Parts: sequence; structure tokens; C-alpha cells
Amino acid sequence: MYKEEAAREHARLAALIRAHDVRYYQQDAPTISDADYDALRAELLALETTFPELATADSPSRQVGAAAAEGFGKVTHTLPMLSLANGFTQEDIDEFLTRVRRFLELPEHAPVTTVAEPKIDGLSFSARFEHGKLITAATRGDGMVGEDITANLRTLRHFPHHLTHAPEILELRGEVFMRKEDFAALNAARAAAGEPLFANPRNAAAGSLRQLDPAITAARNLSYFIYGWGEMSTEIAATHYDVILQLGRLGFTVNPAMRRCTSREEIFAAYAELGSQRAALAYDIDGMVIKIDRLDYQRRLGQVARAPRWALAWKFPAEQAETTIEAIDIQVGRTGALTPVARLTPVNVGGVMVSNATLHNEDEIARKDIRVGDRVVIQRAGDVIPQVVRVCASDAPRALAFHFPDHCPVCGSAAVREAGEAVRRCTGGLICSAQAKERLRHFVSRNALDIEGLGDKQIEAFYTDGFIHTPRDIFTLEARDFASLTKLKHREGWGEKSASNLFRAIENARRTTLARFLYALGIRHIGEETAKLLARHYGDAAHLFAGLEAAGDKASEAYQHLLAIDGIGEKVAAALIDFAAEPHNRQVVKELLEEVELAPEAAVASDSSLAGKRVVFTGTLEKMGRKEAKALAESLGANVTGSVSTKTDYVIAGAEAGSKLREAEALGVNVLSEDEWLAMIGHASA
Repeated sequence: MYKEEAAREHARLAALIRAHDVRYYQQDAPTISDADYDALRAELLALETTFPELATADSPSRQVGAAAAEGFGKVTHTLPMLSLANGFTQEDIDEFLTRVRRFLELPEHAPVTTVAEPKIDGLSFSARFEHGKLITAATRGDGMVGEDITANLRTLRHFPHHLTHAPEILELRGEVFMRKEDFAALNAARAAAGEPLFANPRNAAAGSLRQLDPAITAARNLSYFIYGWGEMSTEIAATHYDVILQLGRLGFTVNPAMRRCTSREEIFAAYAELGSQRAALAYDIDGMVIKIDRLDYQRRLGQVARAPRWALAWKFPAEQAETTIEAIDIQVGRTGALTPVARLTPVNVGGVMVSNATLHNEDEIARKDIRVGDRVVIQRAGDVIPQVVRVCASDAPRALAFHFPDHCPVCGSAAVREAGEAVRRCTGGLICSAQAKERLRHFVSRNALDIEGLGDKQIEAFYTDGFIHTPRDIFTLEARDFASLTKLKHREGWGEKSASNLFRAIENARRTTLARFLYALGIRHIGEETAKLLARHYGDAAHLFAGLEAAGDKASEAYQHLLAIDGIGEKVAAALIDFAAEPHNRQVVKELLEEVELAPEAAVASDSSLAGKRVVFTGTLEKMGRKEAKALAESLGANVTGSVSTKTDYVIAGAEAGSKLREAEALGVNVLSEDEWLAMIGHASA
């Protein structure tokens, strides 16, 4: 491979790995299996071995995880939280031990004691204790800075908050996970409530720990194991194994399956035994971690790039089996995404009977050339989600290539694939029954039509009982079903008074703004701020939807007019045009406009000191409420956002301002007190 070609391939792999890191570490929603991810990293490392100049400081080979997500405070780890190098074969383990001996200048066959422990498939965290008191806890983040999850970690069962006879400074490293039985119970409860299910225990654990509301974390039955430490002011033992035992005596939960190995044969035996017990364990694992036991050896070995030299993760191979594809169905998700699913002849994979497998998207089907009747190899990606690995070679005649539909199989609306995306989505969100409940929840939410009394439980109940199927049904509810609704005594907390209060809230919601109405429609990429931009620009619903229909021709003046709006790009324009092009959507909007009265959006001052500025409010304001302050700033042309970045112009800090104020100070963003802000905009303070 030529250097230029290698550089292009390296850039492609690096971009892919970074994107998958964000999905895994920030969004808790990985889209490929661990094995596929490891293969990408192996390709990248192979290129860097051949062309060392490609191993720059920003290469994924030298990075850990992904940056901390917005919405959480940031915590800087005193010592980096490193990742682990991977091994896959006995030869990899022999090479690891050889490298250790060579680095330490030990004889070729000198015994090296190691510690072997299950590699838990969960979310890593760091917890810092000072003088026996829990001070902070954080996720791994990018290895240097993680998300502040202190309040959430305090909710874990059997996690001590105060220690006695501990070092003055003790920074622990551990893994939060969800036991299989707790995962099954959580998904059963979510299914009963009509909520989306978690894909696997790892995603459930990560999503539960990374909640802005600690009460949600507390309700999720999370577990943890302590597997290591960062800063420790006083060494409490001379070996890794003994330190972990000491941490267990302090009250922390440590993995009872941890064991010492004094030879390569004992390591191999431990790996084989753990693999045989894998399906029966109460939690998911994806391999075994091997660590050099002596701490003086660990210190001498140190680290390289993103991983310590003294540890290795010996990954399990993905569990696979062969079966036949009996059919390919298209499922429509709650956001309108069309997902192909293979219906399989049932087969046992790692102790679980599998009859369905995801095919991800139309590109994946085409790339692997998957057809009905094919004999295929499947595996449980991440040990949970079955997927098709490849088609088995055969001389038998095959079915025709699968044709991915361009219309929704549920409602018949056009299914559109946006440029740069792999997923095709139904555009009939307002009438598609597959998306109905999610769309209704959004329609009545606080920042949309804000109909109090129509929460998740009521939407679920009224949809199931046939009272509400479309947004317009909400406004005709009283005339149709008052008598029936008041008889729903079997619904907990529901009765005639509840019905009367609901009808009053619906009546109040008939008078709203064009921006709220537009946001309530749930058009892809149209958030609150974009809805306000459109409302201010077009003025009323008639002009807006007429303009969108006319913009369907990209050569039209209407299309250029739409793109000329500051803040509207091609992706947003395409989403608006696709929505307006669907006859079902136009009919629903027409019917809704017969039910509601839309007030024009307030005019925006273009000559104020805030015009075009990005503003963030944080803390408690004393002179006015947060909503009033936001509305005032927006009327002066400001773009009010919820997170601080380098693009933020002003942060207005009220009493008890927290992480956003710290971020603003760290980034050098202008910070104003409430009085300074009011003075700047010429608003008299009370």
C-alpha cells in the first residue's frame, strides 16, 4: 500500500472509530458489535505499525473513550483512566508475558504472577474519597475528563459514602453494571408502560448511571465491582490482588471470581473455566482481564499511549451459529426509522434460542448480499443483539435480491433517506400508527401544546382504549367521549374530576403560537429554536406551509427563500419539504388548524446588544422567572441555549450557579450577574 493510500485509509478508520466512540461512551447506543469495533482498531494499528508517522497525537490509538457529554459537570481525573489493550488468542497472552519479561529484564522463563478477573460489560467510573468521605465520582469520559455522577453513584446499593481506616486520599476505579435478572425486570416494566426497551444490560446500566435526575438511577437496581484505583496516598498492600481484598474489607464490592495465576497454563485454565461459566453468570462479561500482580512491577512497566503495559483484556470470541433466513420484515420504530429484521429458523446461540436478527439498514443488506432462503452465520452482538455475520457459500439457486421499500409498510407514506444517513424514515409521522404514541406524547409535551393531564400514562391508556389516535382526536375528545372517559374507574386516579380538568387544559391549548404548533408537529430536525425562526420569518401558518410546498422544487425561488433564513440548512430544509410533500401530513395540519388559534410570534429587535448572540442562563434568577428571562432575551434577538460552549457569548449566572458557570469560566466566556445583564439590555430591575 502506498503512503498516500494508507493515509486516506487511516483517516477513514479514525473517523469511523471516533463516531463509534461517541455512540458507545456518550450516547450508550453502540451500532456495531465489540468484535467489529476491535477489528477496526486492529486495522488502524496495523497501518500505524507500517507507517509510524500516521500515529499522531490525535489518533484514536492514543485516545481513550470520548469527551464528556453536555449536561453534566466535568471532573478531571487526578490520574488518567486508561483503556486496555486487547488479546484474542493464547499466542497473544504469550506475547504479553514475553513483553513484560523483556521490559523488566527478567529471565526468559521467569515466573510472573498475574491476577485474572472477569471483564464486566458495563460503564467504568472513578470515585474519589478524601479523609474517608466520598467527594466526587465521574465516568471515564476521554480518560482525562469525565462526567460528574457523584449524586448518581451515591444511590448504588452497598456503595460506602464514608470510610474508616482508609488512606487519606483514595481514588477508586470500578464498573457499574446491571444483573441479567434486573435487566429483564426493567425491560418488562418499560414494555408494560409502552416505553422503548434497552438493547442490552450494558446500555441499560450506562443509561441509568448517566441520568441528570439521580432518582431515576436509584430506581434502576444497579450493581458494581471495584477493580482498581488511581491516586492512593498510602499504599495498603504490595500486590494488586491484596489491595483489592483490602478494598473489599473497607466495604466495597469486589469480584469474588478474581484469582491469582502463577503460570501461563493457569491463565489458560482460568480463561477456559470462565468461558464455560459465562452463560450462567448473573451479569454479562466479554472476556477476562489479566494484570501483573506485583505493584512495583506495574510502576516500572508504566503505560504506552492509551493503555497500561501491565494489563491485557483477553476477549471472548463472538458466539456464532448457522441457520436459515425464512423472511425479511421491515419494522417501523417510534421515530419512523425503517429497520430490516431477518426471521430465522430458530437456533441456539450461546444458550439462547434466537429466531430474529437485525439487518441494520439497506446498505448492510446490499453489502452482505443477504437474501431470503440464504444459509447464514449469526452471532449475538455484544452477547445480546443477534446479527447476521455473513452468508454461507452455496451452489444452490438463490432468491432475488431484497428490495428495500421506499414507502412505509405501516401507513403507506413515503420513506425518505436523508443524504449522509444510512436509515430510511417514514414521513407520515402524524398518521403512522407505529409512531403514533410517541408523536402524541411529543404533541402534548410542555414545550409543545403543553396539555396538562395528558402524560405518558394517559396517552398510553387513551390510545389503547381507542379514545385518541391522532392529534386532532385530542380536540374532539370532549364532544365524543365525555361519558366514556368519566367511566374509566379502572384507571388509577382517573374519574369525572380528572376528565373535567383535562378538557379545560385542552381548551386552553387551542390558543397557542405558530412556533409551538410547528414544534408540536414533531418534524425531524425541527426543535424549538428552529420552529421560532420559521414562525418569525413566515408570520402565519398559511404562508409557512404554502412556502414549504412551493419549495419542493429545489430550483424554485421558494427553496432559495427557505435556505436564506439564518439557521436553516439543507438538512432542515429537506426535512420540512419532505413533511409538507406528504398528503397525509397536509391533511392532518389542515384539520388541526381548524381546531386551534395561532398567535403570531413576537417581533424580534434587530438593533439590540443581544441580537444574534448566544446566551445561557444558569442558577436561580431573583428578579424574574427563567421562562420570562428567556422570552425577554429572545425578544431582543438572542439565541438562548441550554449548554455552554466556545460559541457562547454570555452566561447569565444567578444564585447557586453550578457546572455551567464553571465551564464558562474555564472557556473564558463572558459571565454576567443578573443585575449586570438587566443593565446591559436597559431593563429596569425591580
